[in-house]
Amino acid sequence: MSDITTAGVPMKWVGPMRISGNVATTEAEVPLATYETPLWPSVGRGAKISMLTEKGIVATLVDERMTRSVLVEAEDAQTAYAAAQQLELRFEDLQKVVRTCSRFAELVKVRHEIAANLMFIRFEFTTGDASGHNMATLAADALLTHILQTIPGLSYSSISGNYCTDKKATAINGILGRGKNVVTELLVPREIVESRLHTTADKVAKLNVRKNLIGTLLAGGIRSANAHFANMLLGFYLATGQDAANIVEGSQGVTFAEDRDGDLYFSCTLPNLIVGTVGNGKGIDFVEENLIRLGCREEREPGENARRLAVLCAATVLCGELSLLAAQTNPGELMRAHVQFERKNSSTQAGV
Repeated sequence: MSDITTAGVPMKWVGPMRISGNVATTEAEVPLATYETPLWPSVGRGAKISMLTEKGIVATLVDERMTRSVLVEAEDAQTAYAAAQQLELRFEDLQKVVRTCSRFAELVKVRHEIAANLMFIRFEFTTGDASGHNMATLAADALLTHILQTIPGLSYSSISGNYCTDKKATAINGILGRGKNVVTELLVPREIVESRLHTTADKVAKLNVRKNLIGTLLAGGIRSANAHFANMLLGFYLATGQDAANIVEGSQGVTFAEDRDGDLYFSCTLPNLIVGTVGNGKGIDFVEENLIRLGCREEREPGENARRLAVLCAATVLCGELSLLAAQTNPGELMRAHVQFERKNSSTQAGV
């Protein structure tokens, strides 16, 4: 096997942005690793807007849980249903099983779905400062073993039944959440909308309805209505050592814009932010340096560093989303920016 090498992706710190809310009150720059270099000034413009408002971006973490679903086979649907009832009655016993295999995982919910004689069991855990993929799978494996040993009529089918759902765009994640669920809000005064974003609240609100809501509906989007959450998520995930494939479910989310007497109320809801500050990928030097600079390596209660990281990530998404929608209200603005920044960066990299 050949030695492991590192793929270099251009990275830049942008900001600072102002953030308040139930997790953190801070002013922070954020790192974005991306080949789409116009993303840096775009997110930077949104960050500048946040600094011009009193509260900045108000970020509210409303839920957190990592999921893993297992698949079992029963003799028939009636047997599967009886087993599901037993799971509900034995919830505290299942919690004890999880505690024997992890110091940080805590079982918070068990859900099920029966199709024919198959039962899909969705376990939901809190996982401290880890994003929780491996922790949830380890706990689910122990739970599956326990269930097969103690509930009659069931047999093993798979440790993963795709009812989690991991790295796929599904309705269940949008409805129930997977990872950190964060809502970000920003109220931009009329004069700032006009002078810095070169648009109006009315134009942004109308475009959001027509593009993000109606356009996505016609395209068949799944629990999602946004312009480009995935761009900011990928840049942030790569810079902070996250599993980048989780932008698939992470980019499911809703952008909301409202004209409030000329002021712009702008919000991004992200129910599937899968981020952590410990675990695989976090020991790489540049990741460690970035997490330290983000203030996510402090001595805090378990889970607090990951919550801070999620809030920073969600605020970054709002900055990029606001900037792009504002640009798209003006004919030609988006393309002019891409041409300007991409040609400039291409020339620099080529040594021209």
